[in-house]
Amino acid sequence: MNIILTGATGTLGSQILFSLLESRFEHLESISLIVRKKNTTTPEERISKMLGSEILPEFLKKKKEAIHRKVRVVNAENILRPNTFLDSTKKYHFIHSAGFVNLSIDPNSKEEIFKENLTLTQNIFKVYTPYLAKFIYISTAFSIGKLGGLLKDNYVSEKQALYRNFYEASKHAAEKYLVKAGKTSAIPIQILRPSVLGGNIFDKPNFFISKYMVFYLFAKFFHKSTSSDTVRIQANTDSKLNIIPTDYAAKVIAKVFDTHISQLNIVHSTGTNIFNGITKILETVNFKSFKLTQELMDTASEFESSLEQFYYETIGVHLTPYLTSIPQEWDTTLLESILPLPKYNLEEYLVATVEFAKSNGFKNQRW
Repeated sequence: MNIILTGATGTLGSQILFSLLESRFEHLESISLIVRKKNTTTPEERISKMLGSEILPEFLKKKKEAIHRKVRVVNAENILRPNTFLDSTKKYHFIHSAGFVNLSIDPNSKEEIFKENLTLTQNIFKVYTPYLAKFIYISTAFSIGKLGGLLKDNYVSEKQALYRNFYEASKHAAEKYLVKAGKTSAIPIQILRPSVLGGNIFDKPNFFISKYMVFYLFAKFFHKSTSSDTVRIQANTDSKLNIIPTDYAAKVIAKVFDTHISQLNIVHSTGTNIFNGITKILETVNFKSFKLTQELMDTASEFESSLEQFYYETIGVHLTPYLTSIPQEWDTTLLESILPLPKYNLEEYLVATVEFAKSNGFKNQRW
């Protein structure tokens, strides 16, 4: 088997790589990693640093030389020139895990977000079509936008016009494009949609995650604050925080990418009540000057403190649409038949994963 993987240095992509190497090692002929240069660090150096890190699973640490023989690093500058690094006599499973996670609602951001998440995906699919055995697209469980109730795995057939941000809209548009283009090209398409990513639940170290985003940024914001101002945090009492451990999501992807499953939401069957979740996060970072409210705050004149205004003008802009969202639940029947969800207390997990982040200074891995 030959695989192409984008986003291998990312939060989920790195765990997908580890899971693929661990579960498919004997059957894996090659895995091409398309990686961007980062400042002065070359793509090869980034992968070497990642594969040499302490968090690499023990199984893989014992097979470092063999891994390097199977792994090929490709500079992302050549992503649209597959003829320069692929064998035309072979077929590849392309796992597109890279994406531009930008939750901005600023209209000026729309073009860039759609360019990265839709246009690039379209261009990749077009130029790789002759080489493809299958195309696997890593989307998001929130690409369905503002649709509430019990959600099934089939998002593509849903007509949706209401999204919380351009990120959701761009990912849903990419899903729809791929399914249509796949039918035209007779290329199997698979859409996999993880929820919000949290720290590891299976792999060591427990609660590790390579990059702190979403609810971690919320925790970091208040952890770093030195203000004594009180902040009112707007949220919907019926909303839930749906977090899935990153290693669980990666193991599911490694299990299903070569199956006939066409769409799968990788989510928790239940969520943490948003009021309870926010309270647990803020207690963990020792921020006590907050009030939870369903009151709408739109203008600067309605803010009661400078910290409250700063929150709503920065991270709150991106997170409030989720904290105030209509309730969403997911049907996990198919998911749990593939890999049962681990049993743990959701609030205890949330506290532990934020505590782990805090103990590490919310520092991302420098891969």
